[in-house]
Amino acid sequence: MPAAPFLNYHHLRYFWAVAREGSVTAAARLVNAAQPTVSAQVKELEAALGERLLERRGRGLALTEMGRVAFRYADEIVSLGRELLDTVAGRSGARTARLIVGVADAVPKIVAYRVLAPTRRLPEPVAVVCVEGKAEHLVAALATHDLDLVLADVPVPPGVRVKAFSHLLGETAVTFFGTAAHVRALRRGFPRSLDGAPLLLPTTGTALRHALDQWFAAVGVSPDVAGEFDDPALLKTFGGSGVGAFAGPSAIEREIRRHYGVGVIGRADAVKERFYAISVERRIRHPAVTAIVEAARERLFI
Repeated sequence: MPAAPFLNYHHLRYFWAVAREGSVTAAARLVNAAQPTVSAQVKELEAALGERLLERRGRGLALTEMGRVAFRYADEIVSLGRELLDTVAGRSGARTARLIVGVADAVPKIVAYRVLAPTRRLPEPVAVVCVEGKAEHLVAALATHDLDLVLADVPVPPGVRVKAFSHLLGETAVTFFGTAAHVRALRRGFPRSLDGAPLLLPTTGTALRHALDQWFAAVGVSPDVAGEFDDPALLKTFGGSGVGAFAGPSAIEREIRRHYGVGVIGRADAVKERFYAISVERRIRHPAVTAIVEAARERLFI
């Protein structure tokens, strides 16, 4: 039976430095070693793993898909090495774990903050790292372990070939907001008052836009679309400047009013926004993720 490959800590450390700095030259300065030594150590690690970890891209080096996985482990191992040295030197302290969360760009920033807030109250410290992007790209990153969790306004998108599980955090109705002038003009007679009114909407294809279009048809109104936005925060910023009225989650109504200086025009209880935590685990075991899901279900969307 062939022996298992042996991983050398120095190989991992030099690879970690190259991946972090993006070049052998910068990595050599970081670890105080000669460039040929760094290159040789990285090649030995690749040989031990049987995989290419780095590839030439322009004038620098970039991680391959397997390289990104290896860097996650190397980063953890290097951190543990530092902690060991600190402990021996009498400088030990609580080690901060990291939770890397992908936030779909359709999820309002305030919702993301409130969903992730329970991680600050855990017995063990957790540093949350947020990465924003399209839901399908973020879910794909779960498979390569680049992310621990994805927050999205939809369950696992169809067509994404990743074994991932959607955990419903909750749902909220929708409130329409506007500046004082829009509130005066549109509050009376809502929702019929929205017919022909300037309205800012999410882009076509998003879950909220689909729900709003269905609701407009059901109540018989056809608003004047004054703008469409991928980014909910940018949409609200335009709304707070008076460009048009807009819809947002009723669960964060108070925060939207305070942050953007707008008032309530009316509420559409029939329109629902849903939010999901997506993970590779059917049953969540990560303590920080468990805290996020439980707190959202118990307090955020009620």
